[in-house]
Amino acid sequence: MLSSRVLSFLGVLAWAFSYQYVNAQTRIEITKIPLGTPANAKIYLAGSFNNWKSDDARFIFQKNPDGKTFSLNLPDSLKSFEYKFTRGSWDMTEGNFNGKARENRKYNSLKDKPLIQTTIESWEDFFHYTFIIRKIPKSTPHETVLYVAGNFNDWNPGYPEHRLVKQKDGSFRLTIYSTLDKIEYKYTRGNWNSVEGRANGKALPNRVLNRKNANDHIVENEIKTWEDLSYNLSIYDLLLLFSAFQGILLIVALLTIQDNNQKANQLLILLICVTTIALLSRVSTDYREIFQTYPKLILLPELVLFLYAPIFYFYIQNLLTIQNDFPKKWLHFIPFILILLLYIPYFLMDKQRFIDKIVDRDMSGVFAAVGAFALLVNGYYWFICRQVIAQYKKQYSHTHSFEQNLQYLNAVIFIKGLCLAVFVFTCLGVIVGKILEINTLTLVERSTDGIWLVFSIIPYFMGYFAMQQPEIFRLPQQVVFFKPIESLVESPIIEESLPIKAMEVSPILSTEKEQTDNENLQPLKEKLEEFMVKNKPYFNPKLTLNELADGLQMNAYLLSKVINDGFDKNFFDFINTYRIEEFKQLLQTPKYKNYTLLSVAFEVGFNSKTAFNRSFKKLTNITPSEYFYEVRGKEV
Repeated sequence: MLSSRVLSFLGVLAWAFSYQYVNAQTRIEITKIPLGTPANAKIYLAGSFNNWKSDDARFIFQKNPDGKTFSLNLPDSLKSFEYKFTRGSWDMTEGNFNGKARENRKYNSLKDKPLIQTTIESWEDFFHYTFIIRKIPKSTPHETVLYVAGNFNDWNPGYPEHRLVKQKDGSFRLTIYSTLDKIEYKYTRGNWNSVEGRANGKALPNRVLNRKNANDHIVENEIKTWEDLSYNLSIYDLLLLFSAFQGILLIVALLTIQDNNQKANQLLILLICVTTIALLSRVSTDYREIFQTYPKLILLPELVLFLYAPIFYFYIQNLLTIQNDFPKKWLHFIPFILILLLYIPYFLMDKQRFIDKIVDRDMSGVFAAVGAFALLVNGYYWFICRQVIAQYKKQYSHTHSFEQNLQYLNAVIFIKGLCLAVFVFTCLGVIVGKILEINTLTLVERSTDGIWLVFSIIPYFMGYFAMQQPEIFRLPQQVVFFKPIESLVESPIIEESLPIKAMEVSPILSTEKEQTDNENLQPLKEKLEEFMVKNKPYFNPKLTLNELADGLQMNAYLLSKVINDGFDKNFFDFINTYRIEEFKQLLQTPKYKNYTLLSVAFEVGFNSKTAFNRSFKKLTNITPSEYFYEVRGKEV
């Protein structure tokens, strides 16, 4: 009997409990929404009870006092239904963790509790990124905590929700959600003092992800190093620093050269100074401590690019002692002034704001434009410098019988040309990358490093020639062009017989007695030939037009006319013709049978192997070696 009463009581209790449960008001609470959900977003409930209307104002969630959760009380009449959460549109409905559509949620009052507490994993218009770090630097402190900071969390370096979780396999993982089409980010150890860097310890540009690439949701990275734990100088940095140190030593050495070309060497010292400054600033700003303290040093290398070219141009003019007037020298520095004016606002900018612009690559467009302009300016000066040197060599051959050693200038021009070639290649690579939407950052960095590395070699050449062949820095000869050098280098056609004069040469203007036409040159030709055969002045390896004119007691300009018009040769070829004939005769003399070809060439007045080989080939159409074997063959 007792047991039946107990059973009856339990039945009534169960009925009362089920009645209360079925008739209780249904309440939905959202305890967590996806990171990145707009702060002013409105969350709606859409379901079978309201014809799946995505923005039904009757079913909008209210934010609870804690500011983190949302709640909505449903009418008592709703006992069984299907539903989803939206932000007012079916384009912004809830999704799975990967941002994809999820199945409809279901509720049945007979089976489910009246209080529904749930979370929203993601929104369909969100995209998820799973960051995986499989390798970190060995210098990373034990038990360190890694974070990801980016434009999706206002670049917070230690945001708790964006802490990477260490896995059993030693990797670190984190999944984030964002509606941004482009994600920029970096890894940190909790603050910006411990941000990741490049393998060489230098600042790492922001990592970038594009949402349109469907494979970007799995992001595997390797942290090369930490900026605050990397102090090693790379080989590249050491080479640049050594080159800068070489430049300082070279400046001291140039100051000790006696009887030098002071104007040229003053310009050379200035040239080396600006080069050294550029190299030092290039290396120093790649290191965090220096960059954080003096960030605007990063602008100096670009400014130097616009100073170097005109200074080098003036240096060549003075080194070759070409008489010319430059009443408007400052015009050559207009490009430098323009770039300086462009950079003044950045020099005056707040230091931290300037650093942010550099780190965020906001100035990449400015640097690209300045680089393109620098390419045009330096390309122009490289071209006119080559023209000046070529014109000087051509005019020099009218007054000297020997080649001047200009290998130093040729080497520098070659190096500058190589830098410009790499510069052009880099620009083309960037343009192609923009068209094909390819990341060219690595190309630009490596090409830029290569340009500066090649550029840093110039002081080595300067140092070598200054120490080994100091005479090139105190050239006594002077060439005066009747036409301004600017018109010469810009003119496509250079006159063959442009009159010149050398230092110590008699005035070019001839007297009436010496004015003669081609028909009256014959006596002078005979006088010259007789003098050459009798006195053999060509044995003098440093013979000049002025010296030969003094020996003949003839005006230098008239002598040049006799050689040019009477023999159809310039002074250089005229003298070397006699040397080559003398060389042929000596080569067949028993006394010189055991001499080397070069030794015999020096005996007849040639001053270098290059000049001998070039002149012999030009005037005989065969090389000295070919002639030697031809002569020996006839003797046999």
